Amino acid sequence: MKTFIEQLINGLSLGSIYALIALGYTMVYGIMKLINFAHGDIYMVGAFTGFFASTYFHLGFIPSLLLAMLVSLILGVTIERVAYRPLRDKSKISILITAIGVSLLLENGGIILLSPQVRTYPQIFKQHMYSFLNGVITISNQQIVIFVVSIIMMVGLQLIIYKTKMGKAMRAVSTDPDAARLMGINVDRTVSFTFAIGSALAAVAGVLVGIYYNSIDPLMGIMPGLKAFIAAVLGGIGIIPGAMVGGLLMGVIEALVSGYGSSLYRDGVSFAILIIILLIKPTGLFGKNVREKV
Repeated sequence: MKTFIEQLINGLSLGSIYALIALGYTMVYGIMKLINFAHGDIYMVGAFTGFFASTYFHLGFIPSLLLAMLVSLILGVTIERVAYRPLRDKSKISILITAIGVSLLLENGGIILLSPQVRTYPQIFKQHMYSFLNGVITISNQQIVIFVVSIIMMVGLQLIIYKTKMGKAMRAVSTDPDAARLMGINVDRTVSFTFAIGSALAAVAGVLVGIYYNSIDPLMGIMPGLKAFIAAVLGGIGIIPGAMVGGLLMGVIEALVSGYGSSLYRDGVSFAILIIILLIKPTGLFGKNVREKV
């Protein structure tokens, strides 16, 4: 029982990070029907920005987090403006290939500028362990920070989407961009805002990963990016609550596989989940089948 609870807490910590990244995938897909493969690399940029802010400028956790969000936000909006917007009316395959190209550009640019070596993240929080119920439940202060920050970000996102004018515009554009434009909504600005929010959330995930695992490198966005994409598909890509639940499920499944089996199997299990979902329920847990009219 103790092992199960430990793995459950580890899984929820990891799953919170996957969920933050998956939200970016699902928002961009929901509004542009684009799988932004560069999203995992924006997460990497956020992690490095937090690393430089805390290591060389000796900023605390919150200033480092805000700076990482700002840099990633600008990067995400720039990528959308320069690489994706000119292709928005072209075929889907063109913009998809561009997304892969942007991803490779960021990864190799990171290797050239930052070197491929693994960096050790500064210890922003001294690790403390808290035990409850005679040691049955043990949780670290870093895991508590991950839970608290993730919950704040997810609640904030829900408030933006359902309580603000821009959130209404995002929902309108995701439903029908042409109708939204006819109603006076600035579609370009709404898409840019979506990229900004998604990139900022990815930066938060990058900083939290640096704090939790203590190491970052320029290729760190590849595998978490793919797993976050699987999490978005698991929950139903384009559906925000689905991305949150999918991320948490992915984290818990990985932790249980590592705890009761072997960490060597966890990546294989993740991709097996993707295949099973696509075979059994392609729309994901929260998705509904929609018949497309020709």
